[in-house]
Amino acid sequence: MKIGLTIPDFSWPGGPTKLGSTMAQIARTADQAGFESIWVMDHFWQIRGNGPPEHDMLEGYSALAFMAALTSRARLGTMVTGAVYRYPGVLAKTVTTLDVLSGGRAWLGIGAAWNEAESRGLGIPFPPIAERFERLEETLQICLTMWEGKRGSEKPFPGKHYQLGRPLNVPQSLSRPHPPILIGGGGERKTLRMVAQYANACNLFPSPELPHKLDVLRDHCQALGRNYDEIEKTAMFGFDVGEGGEKVGQVIGGLRWLASMGIQTVIGSVPRIDRIKPLEIIGEQVIPAVANLEPSAAGATR
Repeated sequence: MKIGLTIPDFSWPGGPTKLGSTMAQIARTADQAGFESIWVMDHFWQIRGNGPPEHDMLEGYSALAFMAALTSRARLGTMVTGAVYRYPGVLAKTVTTLDVLSGGRAWLGIGAAWNEAESRGLGIPFPPIAERFERLEETLQICLTMWEGKRGSEKPFPGKHYQLGRPLNVPQSLSRPHPPILIGGGGERKTLRMVAQYANACNLFPSPELPHKLDVLRDHCQALGRNYDEIEKTAMFGFDVGEGGEKVGQVIGGLRWLASMGIQTVIGSVPRIDRIKPLEIIGEQVIPAVANLEPSAAGATR
């Protein structure tokens, strides 16, 4: 099992003055502790469940670029970019830049977007959900087209929502055939179908419904002729190991539960992350304990 870190909140002691130095310490520690990946939300305001909109929130790709210069092994991505936040050609270029400057460590994490208040507040168009999914699919198609890397043969993209006259992308990404794509969400009719068609990984919530969601993904793969085993199955989690590691056993138990349902990679937040010690405990006690933990084929319900 692989372990990733997501950083969903930046409201740490010291405020904006110390935010950069705290972020640097977190990134370096996570990289050295053995976290396979580091993720930030692609939101401009804090989201419900984490805190009020006024809490400190960094722009995702700027934060990832900052961390790319401070790390050497962890992969980097957003959990996840709303498809309506950026023009697809600009998004492909942004992720390519992160991939090149990080030495080939970028992910494209993407979804259909849901935060209407944030979008309305910042003047970002927020169409109805059916159109957001159409735009998500066109964005995936455009990114894959731009990552093909065929110099001089960039054909126009005549989409319903986006029209690109020349989808040129130079320099090309270091990750080949392209930066891996993670699609967030468990919608059974559209989201998981797009995972089967376009993505390298899915990202699901840790609930008893996981085996059913993976069965649905398997069905989509079969219908599209995609190898289900090629897709990395990831889930969100909370790595609360306690102040001194007293909850490590509970965390490992939760990871075993997720593996029993077919999850290969767990991406989680860490309470009190600015104190750094919890990251070190995870690196010393949790990551080695689950390194050889294999997902169970019995995770599927049929």
